[in-house]
Amino acid sequence: MSGESGTPPTIADVARLAGVSKGAVSLALNDKPGVSDETRQRIKLAAASLNWRPSIHARAMLRSRAFAVGLILARDPRQLAVDPFFAGFLGGVETVLAGSGSVLVLQVVGEDAEVEAECYRRLVTERRIDGAFLLDIRADDQRPALLGELGLATVAVGPATADFGGLPAVGVRDGDGIAAAVDHLVRLGHRKIAFVEGAPAYAHSASRLEAWRATMAANGLPAVLHDAGHFTGDGGAAATRRLLVHQPTAIVYASDLMAIAGMSVAREAGLSLPGDLSITGFDDNPEAAHLHPPLTTVRQDPVSIGASAAELLLAQIDGNETRPETPSPQLIVRASTAPPNR
Repeated sequence: MSGESGTPPTIADVARLAGVSKGAVSLALNDKPGVSDETRQRIKLAAASLNWRPSIHARAMLRSRAFAVGLILARDPRQLAVDPFFAGFLGGVETVLAGSGSVLVLQVVGEDAEVEAECYRRLVTERRIDGAFLLDIRADDQRPALLGELGLATVAVGPATADFGGLPAVGVRDGDGIAAAVDHLVRLGHRKIAFVEGAPAYAHSASRLEAWRATMAANGLPAVLHDAGHFTGDGGAAATRRLLVHQPTAIVYASDLMAIAGMSVAREAGLSLPGDLSITGFDDNPEAAHLHPPLTTVRQDPVSIGASAAELLLAQIDGNETRPETPSPQLIVRASTAPPNR
């Protein structure tokens, strides 16, 4: 059954069939008080017989909801294009949002903190989002306080050891992956293990550096050879050149992109892999298994992380509680690591 002249049914059609006002339909279908149980049931039966469902716009008007969540990224778009975490994270978010009736509002604003803050203010002022994801947690991050002031439901995503400013968070145990890589190299007999971190301002970079330091110390080894590659190929290559001066037998990288660049630099320096130098990465990019030699790396699950974050954010918006869990990262051992030959 449809509305008049074969048009799709409307809330007015439901109200007419049930013999009530449109306001009563709104109350009944949103499970609000103000109508009797008998009337509520009659309205729901009328809506079902018409096969009527409120549009996103109608639901937003009825519930004072935008049915949208936001993600603002203050990153160079060129870096995002080569970062596999974000694609997987977004995929996980969408798997949850698809069944919720909400959509994702994504903005990439470049590396400008004030522009990022203004985006949050505008989205909240214009009531375009019901909540937001907060990624790339930084040292002395001012965004948790800002989002608290704006009264926006927010879920942070970052290392489990990070300071989220009191926000609900999905804690990622990426340090466990770095620790597993170092332990693997130590078991192979390496003692001079260097580390290439990402961008020092980010909490996930600092957590990986700290995990390398702590695991080296736990194995009685000095944690002195490290450099920053800023999660880029060029940065990873430059850091590798500086570290090779000190002749490490192994280098642990905080991302596959930097590790792949490091492998190229090592070959240019006349080193064999893994005979002269063992290398590990982080992310398990699709190409990691197809390099020569295939890259030993840490596999995390950004899809699960994104899904957990979306579940937690929707629960925050609805006033519910949930405790999503994320899997621990897994060390994938391939042929880029071997016992040292010196």
